[in-house]
Amino acid sequence: MTQTFTTSRRTLLLGGGALALGACSSGEADAAQAQYANSPFRRITDAQWRERLPASSYNVLRHEATERPYTSPLNDEHRAGTFVCRGCELPLFRSATKYDSGTGWPSFYDVIDGAVATKQDFAIGIPRTEYHCARCLGHQGHIFNDGPRPTGKRYCNNGVALTFQPA
Repeated sequence: MTQTFTTSRRTLLLGGGALALGACSSGEADAAQAQYANSPFRRITDAQWRERLPASSYNVLRHEATERPYTSPLNDEHRAGTFVCRGCELPLFRSATKYDSGTGWPSFYDVIDGAVATKQDFAIGIPRTEYHCARCLGHQGHIFNDGPRPTGKRYCNNGVALTFQPA
């Protein structure tokens, strides 16, 4: 009985610690965040999304597909400006935070505050942190801890999930 209580208490404490750390993450938003919870983009049906978006963007944004690496013209986009969600045009990244990660996908070391929400993804059998647009919930990519300073993060984004707006 003591072993069960100790294990349960340890699990509770570790889980609470993980929740506390998650709450301290910078730049990430809860998908139910008040400022976007009533967004009209959340009421668009799957059929309407299919009509609004090119097929590749629809598959990534609405069904969490991944585009092939080195296929996005945004890999070579180096002008000043903003990268926005292709689904709802919410600004997600400033061009100053873009860098060449060598992965074949547009990568950024920081996100505009409150622009993305995260969740755990087990699609390939290992836990990863998926991020999506906080306003329309469109899948963007995954966050990795191998990026440059100052954040050490790599927001590895599907190019078809973004558009670029020059400054």
